[in-house]
Amino acid sequence: MILTSKERRTLPRVETGLVRDVTCLLVEDDHSLRDLVTNYLEDHGVRVICASRPRELEPLVARNRPDLIVLDLGLGGECGFDLLRELRARCNIPVIITTGRLLDEIDRVVGLELGADDYITKPFSLRELLARIRAILRGREARLTKRRRASERGCCLCFGGWRLERRTRRLTNPRGDPVTLAKGLCVPLLVFLDAPERPLSRKYLLQATRVHQDAFNRSIDTQVTRLRRKLEDPSIIRPERGVGYIFTLPVKTL
Repeated sequence: MILTSKERRTLPRVETGLVRDVTCLLVEDDHSLRDLVTNYLEDHGVRVICASRPRELEPLVARNRPDLIVLDLGLGGECGFDLLRELRARCNIPVIITTGRLLDEIDRVVGLELGADDYITKPFSLRELLARIRAILRGREARLTKRRRASERGCCLCFGGWRLERRTRRLTNPRGDPVTLAKGLCVPLLVFLDAPERPLSRKYLLQATRVHQDAFNRSIDTQVTRLRRKLEDPSIIRPERGVGYIFTLPVKTL
């Protein structure tokens, strides 16, 4: 149940180790609910920026680089799944989806498969929303710490029998044979390995691989084509129509 402002002020503060300096992008067109959620989260140390229309998302994400997005699936009567798909194609920011109707199993599966990290139905408890935000951010921080420590040890990334040593950039195929990999191909491969099984847009790949800003969008297609040849199986990196590419295999860090 959503609490009133008076009830919210009487709640005891529950400190559970939220990461400091957290920014949340709240995408909600119900002004009263948006104000209520914003006030509650800011009372608990979360900086909140708000959007009420789909077209506001991209500039707000680019300008503020939020740590997490709370996205209303019924925003302005638009299909929230389409908005989630577009958002996930641009970035890997954690997303909690909210909806005004009870999600059935199909909706939950679709939302999670499109890249949502969690979901919550309205009316919801502000405490529960905050707890879910904290849980996602703690999980993200733990993964980043693990990835950073693994990188310091010169970790090995494994996928479909292939192995890539991050530090030495030594790539071996499933038969154990070394495969020469130029820096121009190693960088995009690492980008894919850091976001496996998620569609990545050409714009995101261009930015993540630090290709010169004046480069054409299709320059990333050339890199990906060469990389697919190196990996011997083109299905490992699959084109996503209207989006970009998706690395289809799960990745294990050793």
